[in-house]
Amino acid sequence: MAEERKPLSMVRNIGIMAHIDAGKTTTTERVLFYTGKKHKIGEVHEGAAEMDWMEQEKERGITITSATTACFWDGHHINIIDTPGHVDFTVEVERSLRVLDGAVALLDGSQGVEPQTETVWRQADKYGVPRLIYVNKMDKLGADFYMSVDSIKSRITDKGVVMQLPVWQADEFKAIIDLMKMKMYTFTWDHGIMVNEHEIPADMQAKCEEYREAMIDKVSMFDDELAEKFLGGEEISIELIKRAIRKGVVTNQLYPIMCGSSLGNKGTQLMLDAVVDYLPCPLDRGSMKGHDVDDDDKILERKPSDDESISAIAFKILTDPFVGTLTYVRVYSGVIHSGDFLLNPVTGQKERVGRLLLMHANKREEISEVHAGHICAFLGLKDTRTGNTLCDMNKPIILEKMTFPEPVIDIAIEPKSKADQERMGLGLSKLAYEDPSFKYYTDPESNQTIIAGMGELHLEIIVDRLRREHKVEVTTGKPQVAYRETITKSAEGEGLFKKQSGGRGQYGHVLLRLERVEEKDYEFKDEVTGGRIPKEFIPAIDKGAKESVAQGILAGFPIINVRVCPYDGSYHDVDSSEIAFKVATYKAMKDAFMKAGPVILEPIMDVEVVTPEDYVGTVMGDLSARRGMIQGQDKRGNGAVVRAKVPLSEMFGYTTDLRSNTQGRAASSMQFASYEKVPEAVAKKIIDERAGKIKKIDED
Repeated sequence: MAEERKPLSMVRNIGIMAHIDAGKTTTTERVLFYTGKKHKIGEVHEGAAEMDWMEQEKERGITITSATTACFWDGHHINIIDTPGHVDFTVEVERSLRVLDGAVALLDGSQGVEPQTETVWRQADKYGVPRLIYVNKMDKLGADFYMSVDSIKSRITDKGVVMQLPVWQADEFKAIIDLMKMKMYTFTWDHGIMVNEHEIPADMQAKCEEYREAMIDKVSMFDDELAEKFLGGEEISIELIKRAIRKGVVTNQLYPIMCGSSLGNKGTQLMLDAVVDYLPCPLDRGSMKGHDVDDDDKILERKPSDDESISAIAFKILTDPFVGTLTYVRVYSGVIHSGDFLLNPVTGQKERVGRLLLMHANKREEISEVHAGHICAFLGLKDTRTGNTLCDMNKPIILEKMTFPEPVIDIAIEPKSKADQERMGLGLSKLAYEDPSFKYYTDPESNQTIIAGMGELHLEIIVDRLRREHKVEVTTGKPQVAYRETITKSAEGEGLFKKQSGGRGQYGHVLLRLERVEEKDYEFKDEVTGGRIPKEFIPAIDKGAKESVAQGILAGFPIINVRVCPYDGSYHDVDSSEIAFKVATYKAMKDAFMKAGPVILEPIMDVEVVTPEDYVGTVMGDLSARRGMIQGQDKRGNGAVVRAKVPLSEMFGYTTDLRSNTQGRAASSMQFASYEKVPEAVAKKIIDERAGKIKKIDED
């Protein structure tokens, strides 16, 4: 490693997370510049950002894949992951947050908290990741720090504490006031590299004192000494305030709110100071919990120490055109050397670590070992998937798994030539290996290849990557919604499969009950007693039920939220077989399902449209026409925000329609909310279409 190894107390593993277009990548570029990692700043809008290294990222000016880099600030080693903001790539955020110790949540100062901000905030809550909040773009037209602070309180948390105030002069963002030091800072020289300290302007003194008192009042609950001094009116040292804030942040009970403009080169260095001062090191996060390979209930722990047995998580897999498959790994305990053999306890396979690479976006620096608390890329792993644990061969442990959302949209794709067909299969398998939220399969009815993902942009990028990286030319069909089927009540069904045609026959007889269950997609509960069905045939019933659920019964869509309970049946000493019981189960499933109030479910999206006031009526009318339910309307800056729940099937091409309806002045974002029942008329149309499609395939 180019720099000497730092003790764990001086290591920070952080992510930068936010809504799309809040300035995450620009902020990361400034961090790399100020920490001396690069000598030229690359701008996103010029397609030159270092962390957006994929061609698709440069063209669209957005982050698609989370990039990772290492840098140094104030003697501390900081590993940074720049995550995407677009909802279609939410899985990238999910897997990054799983391995981070802290995060910086960015807001666009003119928008405050936006929908994807709420989503990534909830994801960080899920993994208990401590955060700072950085209100960016303070120099943007319509920027309002105090509105942004209000939106933080009303939409994501009331545990925010204002640490800085912006200074405007003649409507221009000029400086930042640090409420702890009670000093004003300006940023001059090359890209604001020089940080200058000034006294607070007289006209802001009273406001700063008011906010400082509120800040100390809020943080005093984390330190008794500070609380005593505050109540006694004594002078309080900066170190004492910092100590209290750090306690609050590390325990996820306090979120410091800062401000700046990354593009305008103001505030990034102060944000880096806060990362070092307040966000946790691997030691603060404590031991990593996991479970025994053979017993899920037996809890095991690994301390963040080089002396512990090895435990690590593979959180991202990337196919690099030059070096092959890169596996990004967070090491929680132990030391891993290149050439070491590790166990993947999920697959039971032994993996050899080829080379170890310290990543800087898509550039690499080879190292010989990686220590507890660090992030590194491994070359040479063969069977390790995203979320898999890697551990010591002799002391296995399975760390907490990651959960990934199911795709909500799919399209059919076809290769343009026979040569493309062979390359397409290979390309799709590599892309699915990298991205757990992307799936592909062959439709048994049409024999077409179907790709499924989190949104139109997600699939557009997949097709683009097939073309560029894997040299596959394909044609695509129209996007299709990933509908689901379910039941609304419990019902019983019977299935009998009996076949006699000379020699040994087939016999299987199953009675089962279907119940609705909210928490799971599928559950199997064996209630057969008295040997009515021999135990060896129960797995065949489970398998038959699973296959029925995967294929769907009403219109051929997967079934969710069902519990299958076989409770009776009969068998034949000679003729019964696994196949017979599987077929009997298909029949029983269909019988019970059609009696259980079957319905089709469709994905409903949370849609938010930011529009000038003049177009509010137009926007609401259009959303209502798309079967949307208007949830509310707020004022934001000079415009309005309309929130609605709308079926995904009605939202294809919405961005184009919105632009034409509002002269290009409105913007929208949407994310998956839930599955809801399809109206009767729409359900009938879907079933008829599916029946017509199957009939046509049969005729062909």
